[in-house]
Amino acid sequence: MGNASSMLTQYDIEEVQEHCNYLFSQQEIVSLYKRFCQLDRSAKGFISEDEFLSIPEFSLNPLSKRLLRMVDGLNFKDFVSFLSTFSAKASLRQKIELIFKVYDIDGKGKVTFRDLVEILQDQTGSFMTEEQKEEVLAKVLGEAGYTRDCTLSLDDFIQIIDHPGLKMEVEVPID
Repeated sequence: MGNASSMLTQYDIEEVQEHCNYLFSQQEIVSLYKRFCQLDRSAKGFISEDEFLSIPEFSLNPLSKRLLRMVDGLNFKDFVSFLSTFSAKASLRQKIELIFKVYDIDGKGKVTFRDLVEILQDQTGSFMTEEQKEEVLAKVLGEAGYTRDCTLSLDDFIQIIDHPGLKMEVEVPID
């Protein structure tokens, strides 16, 4: 499973379905496999950083460099698991956990005020000054009961992001 010359067996499809908590149908997994094989130009069974960057939507994403940390070298099963977070069927917690991983710049399981400033920089570029970014973030954290000196765990991050008015409707089209 994983290179362009191989075919998915029914067992492979069911195994991938289980791995991604049944967030994709069998037909969707077959479509994702075809896309995976197109991206895996070297037919090594995994997608490299350069191959990911060949996806226009991915390369244009202001957070693509941070996402590459998570996706470089994914085999098909892990590729589907990663994409399952973007499924309409994925839970809000799954989506927040992915965002947390992107924001956790050093991968130590904590998000600092500096991490948040860097992410905001990636998203806004020169549209906002450093001072404006810090002011906005300090206000958001303050409203949630945190200060700029706090280090946020996943649970803290969920508490800040998971409120009734927030909608996280990011999806990746299958076809």
